[in-house]
Amino acid sequence: MYVCDHRSHPLWTLQGPTQVVHRLVRCPDPTCESRGQTCSPEAAWSISMPRWCMGWDVLGWLGHRRCARHWSLPPLRAELQDTYNIQLSDDAIERYRGRYQTRRAARQQAPARLLVAYRDIVSLVVTSAGLHPEKGHETLDVVRELMGKRGWFAEPLLSSATQEGRRLLAWARQWAASWDKPVRVGRSDKQDAFVKAIAAEFEGLPPRYCHNHFLRDVAQPVLELDRRAQVKMRSKVRGWRALARRVLEERRHTAALVPCPTHETPPTDLPAVATSEACAGRALSGGRTDSALDATGVAVPGAAGVADEAGEGGLGYGAAVRGMLHDDPGGPLPHRRAHKHMNHNS
Repeated sequence: MYVCDHRSHPLWTLQGPTQVVHRLVRCPDPTCESRGQTCSPEAAWSISMPRWCMGWDVLGWLGHRRCARHWSLPPLRAELQDTYNIQLSDDAIERYRGRYQTRRAARQQAPARLLVAYRDIVSLVVTSAGLHPEKGHETLDVVRELMGKRGWFAEPLLSSATQEGRRLLAWARQWAASWDKPVRVGRSDKQDAFVKAIAAEFEGLPPRYCHNHFLRDVAQPVLELDRRAQVKMRSKVRGWRALARRVLEERRHTAALVPCPTHETPPTDLPAVATSEACAGRALSGGRTDSALDATGVAVPGAAGVADEAGEGGLGYGAAVRGMLHDDPGGPLPHRRAHKHMNHNS
């Protein structure tokens, strides 16, 4: 091989902008099959892929923070520009993030790596479930193996027909047969397509129901009764907020008439209006802020600044009832409530 030409390639790396020069070669042997073809050096693949604008180090840095740490696009772009002087657009970051995910999925599904991962596992538990991103969109069906705790593959399905689900389970059966590992349980969310597909691909395999779906269906009647009880409670205690406002208004009116204590002489250089407001605030809150008392309505009966113990009891009772009405358990599993609030906030 002899060098016939050079090709330069600008590249972003974590050490700064780099100009990579490729030495193109040809074979001088007239009997060679590749005679007349220009070849690039193999070492170029260890720096970056062809026609990429960044090296492997930048791709690994970007993919780890985007996929593992869940950084958004603006922090990624700012960190690259401020720390490494790398200027990339949002479209470029998203494009290379997709390439990172593609290579990572290929690495996780490599047959040699999977064979090593399942070397000590005797039997397999295959599960299939569908994720609905939005109504009217494709359903993302995910096939996982629970003994190794690995996601095997996922594919969007246009319909929930049995043939669509059977095609994915046939793929999973081929994986298990290539490792000579028996599948002892098939688990799903009890959808008819998945149940029939499991029975067709894994003959004699007992289908199992997902624990999460099972407990959710069992608790559904109890949750429905709980919601009905909350509706009845809201109709009976609908006027408690007006009572709480009236108690707080009476406290403000009473506190405005209470003079400052004799041992707390107000400064002479303050205006009269500010002095009266300060005295009223101290008399109302008893050393606490007025905003905290209005927000919670909680104080100890008999303490300083709390003359109406009946009103204080009414405020505490109203706060307790409000907590009961707005407390939604969300199901039998503790993490369901956290997921519900997380999805609502997002």
